[in-house]
Amino acid sequence: MKQRILIFTVIACAMVLSGCARKAVPSPVPTPTGFGSALVESSGGKQTGAVGTTLGQPVVVQVNDDQGNAVTGALVEFSGPAGVSFDPASGLTDSSGQLSTNVSLGGMAGRYQVTATTVSKAQKRVDLKLEEIALGYQQLVGAELNDKYCSRCHDPESTPERVSNYDNLEIKPHPFTEGDTLNKMSDADLVAIISHGGPALNKSALMPPYGYTLSKTEIQALIAYIRLASDPPYRASGMVYAQK
Repeated sequence: MKQRILIFTVIACAMVLSGCARKAVPSPVPTPTGFGSALVESSGGKQTGAVGTTLGQPVVVQVNDDQGNAVTGALVEFSGPAGVSFDPASGLTDSSGQLSTNVSLGGMAGRYQVTATTVSKAQKRVDLKLEEIALGYQQLVGAELNDKYCSRCHDPESTPERVSNYDNLEIKPHPFTEGDTLNKMSDADLVAIISHGGPALNKSALMPPYGYTLSKTEIQALIAYIRLASDPPYRASGMVYAQK
């Protein structure tokens, strides 16, 4: 009896291990019925989201022909660095020449480069590269502080939740995506202007001091968010980027 129990146990373990090792069968790639020569972004690039989560809006791309007309039935495949997933990973464009996919970010904070690919009738590969931004814990705290204290003036775009004050300011503040300017400022400069206001760096007094409102940790979190949101990307010495 003990021998039978042992045999059954071994078989059961083998079945469990076999099930664990079995990989999910990928969905078959559909056969295209149309071919284009260009890929363009319709929407979904430059989004931000927490690491390991699905972006709030799908990425939508469009396939066009040589005359700029939308192509129906063209195959588009999505790819990205390790940890990034797509739903769906491939598909055929609809009657408007578009295909959308939901993008799930990887587990490391940084900028992720994702690629949409189609092929022309001559089987020439056509790529479209987009960037998405994954926020770690510190950057998420910074994003929340930005929404609470900064975006009303630094973001020129109004939303249903927040009316921008940007156009009412005589001296326009730099949006946090304005990397051409903010990337030239050191972390110490950003600490100074956030803590003591614009006059700390001979800037506009319309920038108020937040040194008594935000803790040092919160100011560092806000700077971490600014660094990751900047466009072009901020490249500090030794910084690792997700797409690499």
